[in-house]
Amino acid sequence: MVFANRVEAGQLLAKELQEYANRPDVIVLGLPRGGVPVAYEVAKALNVPLDVFLVRKLGVPGHEELAMGAIASGGVRVLNDYVVRSLGIPETLIDRAAINEQWELERREQLYRGSQAPLEVRGRTVIIVDDGLATGSTMRAAVSALKRLEPAKIIIAAPVASYETCESFKSEVDSSCVSVMTPERFDGVGKWYRDFSQTTDEEVCSLLERAQRSAERAAHV
Repeated sequence: MVFANRVEAGQLLAKELQEYANRPDVIVLGLPRGGVPVAYEVAKALNVPLDVFLVRKLGVPGHEELAMGAIASGGVRVLNDYVVRSLGIPETLIDRAAINEQWELERREQLYRGSQAPLEVRGRTVIIVDDGLATGSTMRAAVSALKRLEPAKIIIAAPVASYETCESFKSEVDSSCVSVMTPERFDGVGKWYRDFSQTTDEEVCSLLERAQRSAERAAHV
């Protein structure tokens, strides 16, 4: 099975999440950028609010591909204590990396959300959505950050995910990874989409605005 695009993938993923439909305690968070079109379809089908949740990796200085931690929406910082201790990374370098990434995170927050306040996470059931999970490193950082905001429950959701990655999340969230497909031979997220073109900032903004307008109309019914 191959998804036509992120829209179809989100619609099919929503069918796997129907138990959360029309619940006032549920929100959907999309990981920009590719996760937002999927999350939009999920939120629309479930009739629940949509927001973005931004995560920025903190790379080890000189070896930026290696994550020593991450920062996320809500002023959350998560460190990989093993990497920090084993490499002897001083606090000053961590702070410097966090300041640089915080600037970019805030720029994207402003671009995507404008003056709109983030949705309240504390005490709610959060479905966090991406367009696919390969190693799951970005999702893992997002989950770690979300836990600091004290949700009642976190559900990881993606149209397609590596079987091993889904299994690894079982001890970290309140339910196993929800997915349409969990192939044992994964070979990258893009393989499972006919159209896997890059999602633009403009698309993210447009989808969030549409979701906000829908929520405002529902509030006045």
